[in-house]
Amino acid sequence: MLPGLGIFGASVNGRGYAVNPLFTIPSHYDLAGSREWHFAFAWLLVVPGILYLAWTLFAGHRRDLAPTRDELRPRHIWHDITQHARLRFPTGDAAKRYNILQKISYVVVIFILLPLMILTGLSMSPGVDAAWPWLLDLFGGRQSARSIHFMCAMGLTLFILIHLVEVILAGPINEIRSMLSGWYRPAPDPVPDNQIAEETA
Repeated sequence: MLPGLGIFGASVNGRGYAVNPLFTIPSHYDLAGSREWHFAFAWLLVVPGILYLAWTLFAGHRRDLAPTRDELRPRHIWHDITQHARLRFPTGDAAKRYNILQKISYVVVIFILLPLMILTGLSMSPGVDAAWPWLLDLFGGRQSARSIHFMCAMGLTLFILIHLVEVILAGPINEIRSMLSGWYRPAPDPVPDNQIAEETA
């Protein structure tokens, strides 16, 4: 019997699944196999993540992510939050720099969520436990390491979803082109009302 088409659950031959087997690897219940696939895919996160972290630290990208004292003021942060909530994105030269919300989110992802994901993932590996038992002790045992691992995974998922929505709202062609080529064309600064009045007078 084929599984149902529900994304967030399915029933196959009377057995319930939290996620439809059509969307999982492997497509059948196999805890050991799933763990091996999980570790295999983990390297697709770990290796590029380490390379990106090294580039951030040693190629000067850290200066782009470092918040200024003025940006860390609550009034400045609240202003950026309200502007994003109203879908008012930076224009002109301001669009070429990270705003404070971007800086905070990237710093949290690069220096907190990703390292915690990697370390808690390693701490749940029996082979790593045998070699480095202190790593499991660092997180207070396997269950707490698992909980931290899942919370970091949810944080990364939320970051990716918000990131994709922001790219779509800000103009996907311009945003994706800038990611691939480094060339970004910012929207022009809005013309002040008094200048419009002077030009039409």
